[in-house]
Parts: sequence; C-alpha cells; structure tokens
Amino acid sequence: MAKVLDINQLVTHFTIAGKPYPVIRDLSFYVNQGETVCIVGESGCGKSVTTLAIMDLLPNNGEVVSGSIKLNEIELTKLNKKERNAFRGRDMGMIFQEPMTALNPLLTIGYQLTENIMLHRNVDKKNATEIAIHYLNVVGISNPKERLKQYPFQLSGGLRQRVMIAMVISVKPKLLIADEPTTALDVTIQKQVLNLMNKLKKDIDAGILFITHDLGVVAEIADRVIVLYAGRKVEEASVEDLFNNPKHPYTIGLMNAVPNVDSDHFEIKPIPGTFPLLTDDIKGCRFHPRCPFAMDRCRSEVPSELEYDNHHRVACFKVEEEYAHE
Repeated sequence: MAKVLDINQLVTHFTIAGKPYPVIRDLSFYVNQGETVCIVGESGCGKSVTTLAIMDLLPNNGEVVSGSIKLNEIELTKLNKKERNAFRGRDMGMIFQEPMTALNPLLTIGYQLTENIMLHRNVDKKNATEIAIHYLNVVGISNPKERLKQYPFQLSGGLRQRVMIAMVISVKPKLLIADEPTTALDVTIQKQVLNLMNKLKKDIDAGILFITHDLGVVAEIADRVIVLYAGRKVEEASVEDLFNNPKHPYTIGLMNAVPNVDSDHFEIKPIPGTFPLLTDDIKGCRFHPRCPFAMDRCRSEVPSELEYDNHHRVACFKVEEEYAHE
C-alpha cells in the first residue's frame, strides 16, 4: 500500500514567556492509503498538536523545529505558506471536534459547502451545488436541498458533524484527519458517524488519521494504533495486537482505566500520579514518575523505540529487558 502520510522525527516547540518548550518529540509514523491510524493518549499528550503541525495550523507561539512531513511523497515543511494552503483542503482535510466552531454561524450550509468545492475543484456554482447535494446524500442527510438553505444553529450536533464530513470529502482528499470528531456526540450518533467514516474510507480510498482518547472508538475504527505520552510515541501496533497484548506500562494503564461492564467487580484503576506539564523538565523516560516498574536507567535515559513481534513497536526498558532474557 502507498503511504499517504509519512512523518519522520517530527519535533515541535511552543514558546512560553520567551522560552521554547518541546511538545512533540521525535515522532515518526505513517498512514497508508485506505488505512485508519488512531493516535491515543491523555489530554495534553500532543495528539491535536500533531494534526495542527501537519495542517500548518499551529498557533503563533508554536513551530515545527525539525523533522519531515510528507504527503504523497511531497515534503510539506519545504513549501511556502501559499503552497501549504493549496494542499490544505484539497489534498488533506480536517474534521474538528466541535463543528459549531468550525462552521461559520452567519453563513448558510450551502454557501460554505459550495465555496469550498469551487475553491478546490475549480467548478462553477451550479456544479458546486450539485456536488454539495450529492455529498450531503452520501453522509446520510435527508432533504439536502433544504439543508443547503439552513444555518449551522438550525442543525443538531450530529448533522453539523455530517456537514463537516461532507465538506471535507467533497474535494476528495487523500488524507482525512479527524480530531476527536465524536466527543461531543451522544452514543447513538457517535456510532453512526464511525460507521460513516469506515464506509467513506473505502469509497474515496483515503488514509484516515483519527485522534481520540476513547479506547472504545479505537476498537471500532482503527487498523493501527499509536500511543502518545507527553509528546513521545511509547507504543505502536495493530489494533488487535494492542488490545490483546499491550506492552508499555502506560498503555496497560490506559486499558486498566477503562471500566469493564462485563465484570462482577465494576472497578476503575486510574494511572497513579499526574500528567506532566509542558514546562516540567523530566529526565529520561517521561513516564517514569508514574510508572510502577521504573528503574534507575528510566530516570536518566530515554528508551529507544524497538520493534518486536508482528511489527509491534515499543519504547520501554522493561519490555526491552524482558525480550532480552527470553
């Protein structure tokens, strides 16, 4: 399969009070055509910052310091602002967590959809309207002609999210980025949106980078999973391998923190300690202050990411030592 997105040793900094702090630390991963890759982790781990770096939408105090971001073999970090803008929307689209803030409340759904289509597909308004109606149908919105006349506030959260998805896929991007698109939706609508995205991935043959903190969503939609902690990848595996055989203590902690409703003992086991602040200077593995298996070397050395069975990649000295003794 062809790589749609290929990120290599990405480093991003945020400048606070004149001092730069690393947010993303040497992050490498890829997304294949027709594949869904989920990035998971606690709030603040760098999931959304990764997507903003890819889309060139980092805030003014954020910057990509080093590393490579390739979209269909084109190095995006070498392009100027105008060239990056041309890629955004046309070759890669983003579905945001809250569509009410992404859609303009003062403009009709039809205006926003057709404007996007005319900009990126170089068609006139009549054709753009026909395309807009078609894609509203594709995402399961009834009476699409009437919906075009409505404003975002007249639609439910689920319908607004479907409009956002229609807007993104109507220009047929090769990479679809979804930043926690189901967080604000109820469970029934969430399921519908996930089913829709699984279907669309096959229909438009795009790669999907899906950001979430919900392991239930991961199990539903992912082909491969990347676990981030404090800006660094700690584990990567197929969705089956990750759920059946999590290796990193942080991943295991995330799994244990999900309540098992099938168990007689309904218990949540939180990860001890607190997530580090961006400004915290932690030597070695950044998870070691919360890790029950931390060793001396964990406090001074950064573990390398190594590959184990079934292309399962982990950055952990404990896992490394366990395999060394087998």
